Amino acid sequence: MIQKNWSEKINPVVRNLPPSGIRKFFDLVAETKGVISLGVGEPDFVTPWHIREACIYSLEKGYTMYTSNWGLLELREAVAADLERTYNVKYNPRDEILITVGVSEALDLAMRVLLEPGDEVLIPEPSYVSYAPCTTLAGGVPVFMPTGLENGFRISADQVQASITPRTKVLLLCYPNNPTGAVMDREELLKIAEVAVHNDLMIISDEIYDRLTYIGQHTCISSLPGMRERTVLLNGFSKAYAMTGWRVGYAAGHPDVIGAMTKIHQYSMLCTPITAQMAALEALKNGRPGMRRMVEQYNRRRHLVVQSFRDMGLPCFEPGGAFYAFPQVTGTGLNCEEFAEELLKQEQVALVPGNAFGQSGEGFVRVSYAASLDDLSEAFRRMARFVRRHGVQPKVISAPVRISGGQSA
Repeated sequence: MIQKNWSEKINPVVRNLPPSGIRKFFDLVAETKGVISLGVGEPDFVTPWHIREACIYSLEKGYTMYTSNWGLLELREAVAADLERTYNVKYNPRDEILITVGVSEALDLAMRVLLEPGDEVLIPEPSYVSYAPCTTLAGGVPVFMPTGLENGFRISADQVQASITPRTKVLLLCYPNNPTGAVMDREELLKIAEVAVHNDLMIISDEIYDRLTYIGQHTCISSLPGMRERTVLLNGFSKAYAMTGWRVGYAAGHPDVIGAMTKIHQYSMLCTPITAQMAALEALKNGRPGMRRMVEQYNRRRHLVVQSFRDMGLPCFEPGGAFYAFPQVTGTGLNCEEFAEELLKQEQVALVPGNAFGQSGEGFVRVSYAASLDDLSEAFRRMARFVRRHGVQPKVISAPVRISGGQSA
């Protein structure tokens, strides 16, 4: 019998890909009992009943077959109508919109379609953990643009211009941002758009948190002059409609790009599950009131979380979107991994070390406030105790944050 070293058979690009920093930490969480997890980027709300009901009815009616590779035309039409209504940008649902298995697949397809070996992708950092690996797997080279507290975790047009080389092909935008919660305003994006046009850059814009914007109004990059034709817009239903497990996303852009993405999609996924598409259709038709109620709850929790960190003496940037806070923990004398691991061991509270999102995240931790108020209150009581043990004294204690129904935390 031939003994094989299977590791040597694996594509070196995959073999050398580092494991996700989030996954490594979640393995530690799984081994710890009684944990309050503020680490997962997932709504604590169950998908609204009318959306689940639409899925059930679709099964009762016998919707169990393949759909078009592009996705249900009715869903694509609803996506197109939603984008036009919300951002005044028009897409043809027949050849400019592709329904994907979550935004994750859409990102992978966009990278594989646009990149040739050695092409560089500009990525703001800290950044979501998939961006750099998807770039590498597509043969590209991630080029990070560091951001920090001093600039509100936002990139500037000057920074983009300074990062461009003859190999730069794609600028990845990811606002509202995971993990920082930073948002970009229209004026900042207009300047970046000018740089993109001047340097003939393609843009991949991950707007999965667009509806979770609390400060100002989200600007869809495709709606800006000259941007629609060079942008691949990615979005989905996971965050705003509490539909993470349904795995429905979409890409919108130039028909040549979307058509090329569909070629890969038809050979790999074939189509997104029909029952999930039926649920997404119901979300677009009737899901806005429920979505607004969830966003209101996130916003109340956002205030509570930011103030709680500041009260315990840890600087915390005020997030304008998504459902994450990104406090700085260097005042405890611990680096971000030590902080997260010791907090987990000593107080059974799970956060994610900031360096899981790139070197710029060192000294910070990501906290998801998509958790119940009871869990948030207990987690912050434990964290405050932990921080005091490490010599950080609380600042002026604010008044309790009032939430709906007279409850306080």
